Amino acid sequence: MSSQNISKKRKFVADGVFYAELNEFLTRELGEDGYSGVEVRVTPLRTEIIIRATRTLAVLGEKGRRIRELTSLVQKRFSFPANNVEIFAERVLNRAMCAIAQAESLRYKLLGGLAVRRACYGVLRYIMENEAKGCEIIVTGKLRGQRAKAMKFKDGYMLKSGFAAKSYVDKATRHICLKQGVLGIRVAIMLPTGKDGVVQPDVVTVKEPKEEVPLPVPAGEGYAENRAQPAPQQSEQVQQQSLQA
Repeated sequence: MSSQNISKKRKFVADGVFYAELNEFLTRELGEDGYSGVEVRVTPLRTEIIIRATRTLAVLGEKGRRIRELTSLVQKRFSFPANNVEIFAERVLNRAMCAIAQAESLRYKLLGGLAVRRACYGVLRYIMENEAKGCEIIVTGKLRGQRAKAMKFKDGYMLKSGFAAKSYVDKATRHICLKQGVLGIRVAIMLPTGKDGVVQPDVVTVKEPKEEVPLPVPAGEGYAENRAQPAPQQSEQVQQQSLQA
């Protein structure tokens, strides 16, 4: 946003409102193209807006036309100076681990008329097949009859409380406006590593023991050398005498 002499409290509030409005606009505009979030970087020279999506070519448009239109809209809406804002598109490497992308995918499946159970189990299977620790999908609203209810689909391991639930669980919420009413979708994905790439501290991995290699033993000397030699065999006469005695 344009820099003004305001207090820190007002600046934080203004930045939060700017991010919320920008995210809502991009969600409505780029939902069909796998929109998965936005990041705003403010530098002394310009403001950079990085859009994460699963289909970046659709975000860019033909010869970059669509992203130029988005840049112009954002610049006029938030009163940025000319050539002071720039929008980039970044591709999501693993869209199965992105809760926003999966919530949008489930949303368009339900809008297309697919049954709730079939759509949810398809998304759940796709997420778990891509090495997720766990997944939970909740769909609420008038699913079949006039009475609203909630359906929960879950698999794997899911953290619910504590700081680890913020670091290792990716969540997203979407709404669908259907003829019978509004449906709510909530997707939570348990990531194998945190958002900073750190593995959970309470995960214990038991490794296989190494093969035992015998230690090299030097040749015996003195008493040890005598013990290593086989015992001398007694003659038959001495054995018979010992038996007679």
